[in-house]
Amino acid sequence: MWPYLDKAICSSIRGMSKPMFAEYIGKFQIQSIEFESLLLGTLPPKLYGIKVHDTNENEIVMETAIKWAGNPNIVLILRLFSLQIRIQLVDLQIFAAPRVALKPLVPAFPCFANIVVSLLEKPHIDFGMKILGGDIMSIPGLYQFVQETIRKQVSNLYLWPHVFEIPILDASVAATKKPVGILHVNVVKASKLSKMDLLGTSDPYVKLSLSGERLPSKKTTIKMNNLNPIWNEKFKLVVKDPESQVLQLQVYDWDKVGGHDRLGMQLVPLKVLTPYETKELTLDLLKNTNINDHQNKKPRGQLVVELKFTPFREESSKFSSQLDGCRSMVSRDERDLQDDFVGGAGLLSVKIQGAASVEGKRHSNPYAVMHFRGEKKKTKMVKKCRDPVWNETFEFMLEEPPLEEKIHIEVRSRKSSRFSFFSKESLGHVEINLGDVVHNGRINTKYHLINSRHGMIHVEIKWTVA
Repeated sequence: MWPYLDKAICSSIRGMSKPMFAEYIGKFQIQSIEFESLLLGTLPPKLYGIKVHDTNENEIVMETAIKWAGNPNIVLILRLFSLQIRIQLVDLQIFAAPRVALKPLVPAFPCFANIVVSLLEKPHIDFGMKILGGDIMSIPGLYQFVQETIRKQVSNLYLWPHVFEIPILDASVAATKKPVGILHVNVVKASKLSKMDLLGTSDPYVKLSLSGERLPSKKTTIKMNNLNPIWNEKFKLVVKDPESQVLQLQVYDWDKVGGHDRLGMQLVPLKVLTPYETKELTLDLLKNTNINDHQNKKPRGQLVVELKFTPFREESSKFSSQLDGCRSMVSRDERDLQDDFVGGAGLLSVKIQGAASVEGKRHSNPYAVMHFRGEKKKTKMVKKCRDPVWNETFEFMLEEPPLEEKIHIEVRSRKSSRFSFFSKESLGHVEINLGDVVHNGRINTKYHLINSRHGMIHVEIKWTVA
């Protein structure tokens, strides 16, 4: 890892030092301060002992003892009056006891995006400094003064709970899309739809979905024998990137036999919506998204929808520039009451991360089954494994917080051949109260499985208020 760390640390030092150097430009006749060379060398630090902390988060946390006697090449150029003074750092040695967190863990080399470092105690730093070829550290009293000053400064900056974060991977590589809000869709009506049936009519319904999602499309009811249907049906879709996602609307003619014919479609980029404002759109239906297709010039009817994007409360600050106008009418007291109130619609996100020490009597091909409000969700099956990892997330749009409700999760094993006796077997289950999730916003815990000798399951649940 040292080549990666060398590059990242040096980049961070350059970035941090620029504003510090800029404060001295123009003072004391200083014209410029810059690094001529900044490399930490080829000798990496050595670890003398390490302790790893087991956490439920997507990270690795270690406490270490580090000694480093490196061969860095660090040269600073100071331009003073008409002179160019060359300052060189030599014989650098560091002894420290840092806490190092590698997070978040990602499926790309070197498997983590950032290194977050903090010190558990004051470090020992020893070095020499040459100016114009002479060692100024030999000046009586200067060595002790510089050493103590550096120790105090480093301690003030990075002694726990202060941290020093080193980015290793680009943010786009490490980024994980998470829900940021809800798109409220009201499919109002359609008019002058194409005639697809033999009797000169159609049986229309609308499918709607967001780009970049693998979830099944939501559908309106079917309006039989109607070219001007009125639905007024409302849907909620989870938004992860309002700047790039697009609402896909497709109108189909239902057929009892065979495939359903598409009457037309249209796309709505979410970036055209202003948060918290309802926007009514009358859309001309097209055959496809190819603007050069001459068939798109043929009238296919119109679709009327009402759209409103509601960011989650924790994401609202990111859209503050768009919200200034629409929130100015709400008094501060009213907003405070809303923020303190637990109730209201929101998103319940359940991530089943994995299980440990689950073993069946006849086979061990575990998968998890979750039951909530009559819905049943399943993870993928992992064959011949006692410690499966699923990392699958299930989301539920709720009109009110599930304060008094529970989620039931069961780990099962299924034999590869379905046509055999004892094809399914329960490996244990757990029931989780959601009241704590609502009040705390998030829980990330490993639970002991009931009816399992040593089995455990790792579940992360988050409640986000709209």
